[in-house]
Amino acid sequence: MSNFVAPEIKKFVVWDYVVFAGLFLVCASIGVFFAIKERKKKTSKEFLVGGKQMSCGPIAFSLTSSFMSAVTVLGTPSEVYRYGASFVLFFLAYTFVIILTSELFLPVFYRSDITSTYEYLELRFNKNVRLAATLIYILQTVRRYCLFLFTGFDLWGSVVATGVVCTFYCTTGGLKAVVWADAFQMVVMVLGFVTVLIRGTILNGGSTSIWEDAYEGSRLNIFDFDVDPLRRHTFWTIVIGGTFTWLGLYGVNQSTIQRCISCKSEKHAKMALYLNLLGLWIILVCAVFSGLVMYAHYKNCDPWTAGFISAPDQLMPYFVMDIFSSMPGVPGLFVACAFSGTLSTVAASINALATVTFEDLVRKCFPNLSEKTSTWTSKGLCILYGVLCTSMAGAASLMGGVVQAALSIHGMCGGPMLGLFTLGIIFPCVNWKGAIGGFLTGITLAFWVGIGSFIYPAQPVKTIPLELSTLNCTLANSTALCFSPSLLSHLLRPLLADTWYSLSYLYFSTIGCLGCIISGLTGWAIPTADQDIRPVLIKPVCNFFCFWSERLKRLLWCGVRHDSHDVSTWQSQGCSAAKQNKTKDSSTGVPRPRLFQLPGYNPEEKSYTNMSKESRL
Repeated sequence: MSNFVAPEIKKFVVWDYVVFAGLFLVCASIGVFFAIKERKKKTSKEFLVGGKQMSCGPIAFSLTSSFMSAVTVLGTPSEVYRYGASFVLFFLAYTFVIILTSELFLPVFYRSDITSTYEYLELRFNKNVRLAATLIYILQTVRRYCLFLFTGFDLWGSVVATGVVCTFYCTTGGLKAVVWADAFQMVVMVLGFVTVLIRGTILNGGSTSIWEDAYEGSRLNIFDFDVDPLRRHTFWTIVIGGTFTWLGLYGVNQSTIQRCISCKSEKHAKMALYLNLLGLWIILVCAVFSGLVMYAHYKNCDPWTAGFISAPDQLMPYFVMDIFSSMPGVPGLFVACAFSGTLSTVAASINALATVTFEDLVRKCFPNLSEKTSTWTSKGLCILYGVLCTSMAGAASLMGGVVQAALSIHGMCGGPMLGLFTLGIIFPCVNWKGAIGGFLTGITLAFWVGIGSFIYPAQPVKTIPLELSTLNCTLANSTALCFSPSLLSHLLRPLLADTWYSLSYLYFSTIGCLGCIISGLTGWAIPTADQDIRPVLIKPVCNFFCFWSERLKRLLWCGVRHDSHDVSTWQSQGCSAAKQNKTKDSSTGVPRPRLFQLPGYNPEEKSYTNMSKESRL
């Protein structure tokens, strides 16, 4: 068989640019549409959470599109191409994450009548805990999502256009524009994947041939039950580590919760999450099968090893330009598919950042802002974060290895954040000192292992890709891809380099979360019989595990009114009392319900759901 010579990579033609530009035009138009439609509703609540009148369908599409970013479109097929289809096991992690989010975290946030998830931390602990978590979230989100503007493409025009369009429709249309633009982008993502799958399958002899090639290339060895935590991807690292990682991204993340609480009812919010799970499965399956099709196409001539491309993330764009070189417009569709993930992710992040900054920082400093000023302030924050993310994308393009470190920032920050909220929701015995102590411990552990893993990467035996062939290639004139660790790195490796620092990256979040919970419980868990905690802030999971002993149940709940009867009585009586006793909000002059005092609670120090947000905080 003759050697395979790298095909000349085609450039975009007019039709590709038309398709690509069409995506931006539609998204911008959605922002304009909602700006005009909602022009008479000029409240910050309408802008930030859609007036809490959204239905489950568009929210489900929005959630799927936002969290299946260009990293998924470009990175997952490359992952499957190089390491095999074990990535499909994430469908189990997604399932656990959605169940826990909808049944454990969402009910607490929705019933607490909050806009920012970090409001919960002040209601449950105090303002210092809220401020610490808010600042970490802003740092984490800005550093992580600015990189999505620069994933996979070196076209600066695309980077700037993405940032400008995201900022535009976030600022003009608010959350409703973000949600409906995400729904459109979800359709584009699926359409792009399906187009690639159909064309790639036809060119490589059909699905049976692709399946056989994947089997012969060991790409179908999915179930690896090795318990070694140093292995990059096994059944346990993906299911356990993946669950913790994505739970930090879903269960307590402002971007997710903000859209869920914008639903017209808790039932709609839960339904949105479960419909979103179906969307996650669809995108995951499409990405995995794209990787298998790509492997079948290049099984005898790997473009990366041969030096035709400079990085594994370029495999998917290279493959698309290769198989669609004779079909103008279709490469533009795939680029639109990749950028749909980028647009939705960045837009949702800008909106979430604006919400958190306004609710947790601006409103705390200026509690008497008018609705008009609040709305314009929120829009200004959207512009600020849009500019910041676009600018940092430029810095990311020049900083090489820092990009990888920043992409892992979620696992290192999301885990401790998950642990902090878990302490508040599940463990009523933990006070604010336990929350701060646990959070700092979790952050320290997660950053220790995360930074250490970047300085001292795991030995190749734990992370080595599957075999890639260049048998039928005419190799390019480049040897830059031949990686060989320096002798110095071997000589200077500390004792922890091959143990603690070599843990699978999926365990970063797990370590941070468990470290936070264990430290918060062992160091600062102070049971008391008269804790002044609103029952709506606690999820009574102990009722399930301690149904056989009322005494043990009372002990674990440390005096908090935790029985479902008590909670329902509190809600119904509180609402009734509120209707009969109304005062005026000092900042707006609008009548507000007077606090209903449940026996054992101090109305001077705590506030309840029925009070206005200014009074609660």
